[in-house]
Amino acid sequence: MSPTIRPTHQLFTLADFDEAADVIRQRISHRPRIGLVLGSGLGRLAERIAGANVLPYDAIPHFPRPSVEGHAGRLVAGRLGKHQVLTMEGRLHYYEGHSLQQVTFPIRVMQRLGIDMLIVTNAAGGLNPDFEPGDIMLITDQLNLAAMAGLSPLRGPDRPELGPRFPSMSEAYDLQLRRLTHRVASAQGLSLREGVYCMLAGPHFETPADLRFLRSIGVDAVGMSTVPEVLVARHGGMRVLGLSVISNVARPEAGSAGKEEGHAGVLAVADRASDHMCKLIEGLLTELRDLE
Repeated sequence: MSPTIRPTHQLFTLADFDEAADVIRQRISHRPRIGLVLGSGLGRLAERIAGANVLPYDAIPHFPRPSVEGHAGRLVAGRLGKHQVLTMEGRLHYYEGHSLQQVTFPIRVMQRLGIDMLIVTNAAGGLNPDFEPGDIMLITDQLNLAAMAGLSPLRGPDRPELGPRFPSMSEAYDLQLRRLTHRVASAQGLSLREGVYCMLAGPHFETPADLRFLRSIGVDAVGMSTVPEVLVARHGGMRVLGLSVISNVARPEAGSAGKEEGHAGVLAVADRASDHMCKLIEGLLTELRDLE
């Protein structure tokens, strides 16, 4: 069955967020403080969660269901490392026909559940010529081209209970969490890249002209997700850490990014890199002492 798509102008109410949060509280035995969003091909991390409670998205009021291969559409709650987590095994994308309010609905629900730290992962095309497929990139900043064109999940009435009208994005990705991630990666012998992630709306891959433009303005990796989630998380006061698996290296001189590999190639590379990603995140949550 195809997922139900709401009109793109649909705005959710505080009661909608709380209704979903109440159902989740009733169905899980954990009280997580950390949320995780697992991108394409990275669902293996959910298998490492101890004492897991699993809740399909279609059992939660107002939760859209993903339609993209590699996104299972389940919440998994339990313990990872030293912390209780709530994991999205699969995310929503704007290109599926969802509004940005739908795409970020789960992040708002996490906020209402008391979650105050978010780890987002994705598979992304590498633009930095030093990157190789399978590399893991720590996101240091993001370029929000969709919002520059008027597509923002914060569009709509001002609701102070969710966050400020004009939130700062001067530190979208938490510096202390990034430093800790570097230390954990070093201890594991993992070479960790870092750079700027840019979201395009998709679902098409980029033209050579797109790639030349993005590289010229300092983009290291490009994808079709993550940025709206981070914007909403920061609006709600969450600390954020972002990690990208470089699924392919986009070379403008060779043609469109992803033209040869397609989504199947993205999934294959993400699957090969997922063990490193899982080990890194689990190590991070073991070393993370508290959330204060």
